[in-house]
Amino acid sequence: MSAFLGELIGTALLIVLGGGVCAGVSLKKSFAKDSGWIVITLGWGLAVAISVYAVGSISGAHLNPAVTLALAFKGSFPWSQVPEYIAAQMIGAMIGATIVYLHYLPHWKETEDAGTKLGVFATGPAIPNTFANLLSELIGTFILVFGILAIGSNKFADGLNPFIVGFLIVSIGLSLGGTTGYAINPARDLGPRIAHFLLPITGKGGSNWKYAWIPVVGPALGGSLAGLFYQIIFEGKHNSAIIYVGIVTVGILIVSYLTSKKSQSHTNNRKVVA
Repeated sequence: MSAFLGELIGTALLIVLGGGVCAGVSLKKSFAKDSGWIVITLGWGLAVAISVYAVGSISGAHLNPAVTLALAFKGSFPWSQVPEYIAAQMIGAMIGATIVYLHYLPHWKETEDAGTKLGVFATGPAIPNTFANLLSELIGTFILVFGILAIGSNKFADGLNPFIVGFLIVSIGLSLGGTTGYAINPARDLGPRIAHFLLPITGKGGSNWKYAWIPVVGPALGGSLAGLFYQIIFEGKHNSAIIYVGIVTVGILIVSYLTSKKSQSHTNNRKVVA
């Protein structure tokens, strides 16, 4: 099996199991309805562990563009293969989301709220704030990728690494996921969001494209910074890319902060007028 197919299948499996737990907890007349946040975090953690075990020996089981970018920046993965891996992850995520849709087919009609349906496919902020939401995704992904690299360097954990990474996902979800739903993976959010846009889901609303860039850009920046940070601090190798990635990150954060301030100002003005 090719690495492309391995990444596609692994990411599809990740979304079937992870998106599936979101559907089970959220959609009406599901036996798992209202099981809660802990069930969702455990479901995603197990989804990651099982998917990594499934295709780790084939493609390395990146299953996440943020991981692919991190490995490329630190020189552990060829840049020439980055587009292939990210394409496979995106296609796999869309396929996985479609399978979740088909599996829960009667439940979409039973569930009236359009936001709940979108939440099965994609993340969204608890409190909309461009700067805070972007920073949340950046921090969560930085910790994820840094943790993956650190876990991978410990030889005593060989064979258990996917399981430990699954626990890392659970920990991030419990500790940091309450702000944005912790996408921490551009493919995990954008692929299913596209599927939501394309699929004939009964009573669906919009796909919230205004927010869609945050769970893509935030994780991409966080993963890249984590890979470079690990290489420089833990491997003792200088990489000038940290300067360029850092400048881009700071620039995007400044723009997002100013955007948030402007949006808040408009909101306050409306309240005064009202």
